Amino acid sequence: MKVVTTEEMRRFERETDASGLSFAMMMENAGRAVAQAIEERMEVADKRVLVLVGPGNNGGDGLVAARHLHDAGAQVTLYLWKRRTEEDENFRLTQERAIPFARAEEDNGLVGLRDLVSRADVIVDAFLGTGIERPIEGLLKEILGAVVEEVDKRRAVGQPPLVVAVDVPTGLNCDSGALDPATLPADLTVTFAFPKRGQYLFPGAEAVGELVVADIGIAPSLAEEVSVEVATPEMVRALLPRRPLGAHKGTFGKAMIVAGSVNYTGAAYLASAAATRVGAGLVTLALARSLHPILASKLTEVTFLVLPEDLGILAPEGVKLLAEKLSDYDALLLGPGLTREEPAVAFVHRLLGVKAKKAKPRIGFVAGEEEAAVEEIALPPLIVDADGLNALAQASEWWKHLRGQAILTPHPGEMARLTESTVAEVEADRIGVARSMARKWGQVVILKGAHTLVAAPDGRVVINPFANPGLASGGTGDVLAGAIVGLLAQGLAPFEAALVSAYLHGLAGEMARQELGDAGMVAGDLLPRLPLAIRQLKGGRA
Repeated sequence: MKVVTTEEMRRFERETDASGLSFAMMMENAGRAVAQAIEERMEVADKRVLVLVGPGNNGGDGLVAARHLHDAGAQVTLYLWKRRTEEDENFRLTQERAIPFARAEEDNGLVGLRDLVSRADVIVDAFLGTGIERPIEGLLKEILGAVVEEVDKRRAVGQPPLVVAVDVPTGLNCDSGALDPATLPADLTVTFAFPKRGQYLFPGAEAVGELVVADIGIAPSLAEEVSVEVATPEMVRALLPRRPLGAHKGTFGKAMIVAGSVNYTGAAYLASAAATRVGAGLVTLALARSLHPILASKLTEVTFLVLPEDLGILAPEGVKLLAEKLSDYDALLLGPGLTREEPAVAFVHRLLGVKAKKAKPRIGFVAGEEEAAVEEIALPPLIVDADGLNALAQASEWWKHLRGQAILTPHPGEMARLTESTVAEVEADRIGVARSMARKWGQVVILKGAHTLVAAPDGRVVINPFANPGLASGGTGDVLAGAIVGLLAQGLAPFEAALVSAYLHGLAGEMARQELGDAGMVAGDLLPRLPLAIRQLKGGRA
């Protein structure tokens, strides 16, 4: 499903109006969709519904919703702010039904508003829509403050109303995700035709609640050229690897994982186990020699390649032994738990053929060592994760030397190091940063976080629909990396492997949250749920 900007949405509305479906008809469809969404969640007959009506098209949508809810038996009251009602057909239709209304400008001290909020079963926010650009001030700020205060009081005693936003909560910037402090957070947002970027970007996404995308008659084909979309079950299902009945383990690929160190054995375990759980035929873990007894006791389905070490950290001398084995593998994961210590960084640089930004002079240095450090090693399709990325951040113009197809999986901190920026700068423009870096580096980029982004070098960006605080714990990124290499080994192209893995990871997280709650979930809880997520996507019961 395409995800649009405010300007793109305005253009689609104009084009739809020009094609014969008028703005008035789209407004009717929008307001009816809001009412239907509420009716699907509760029996509205005799329920008290307060509709907050603003001056523009969003307010018009609210008036249409009010009419339909009234016709369904709800006790509807309108609260108007800056709404001119002369020659307003939708307001006239509410008055034909004698729907009561109050004007904010005539409500001294907002006493009437507070009383209405205290008694409402449903509050519909139709003050301002997608066009907000300036801070909320004046009377509207006071109104929203009063509503938020009264809703919080009711929430504190376990009797909150259902807050429904029309298209977008008032105060949410639909392009940037910026959120005005006065915003009334919604339990349900009914947006029209296409989701908007800001509904998936924080802090705004926090105020959206459940997001429903309603059809108001705008043709999906108008958005064919839009390059940002949100992953859907149908999209991901079509990309899952086939599992033929006559398969053998070679059918499903061989994955090599280079991971772990003395302080981070869990990263190697989680990544390796995740690769097996998404269906890879054979998984091999390349690790420091002293870690083998620990991880062999945990990973009974995984084979091992033991490499030289430096006090529990992979030593660069191990690259030669690893390189001799890589031709037998279909995908390579490099990075989880390697550490940012010098031996691990040198290992990554040597394997990928990049040079450190500032080479330290060494006693006894000989010319042949430099050639060895930049020797080109044939690599299978590659995922660089975690400390692999941190090592790249210490290399000079590393993207010019990265050979073949790769998937890079930074979280915001790693992205900041790779781009020599700050986390705040990355988070302020997640879509723009992910897209521009994928283009610059010529590789697929997964920018992790709530609503993880998958960006391709050609400009495509797919937003993962999941935002789960239960995933904000150590090791969940290792599970994601392992899932990616497992699917890449099964033959998916890098962009598709990244997209499917991010979705499966998020869906497994939702399953764990539903069963365990969002506090106390750990990365290992995702592992047995990855195959359940695959089964659910295929149409089976989880």
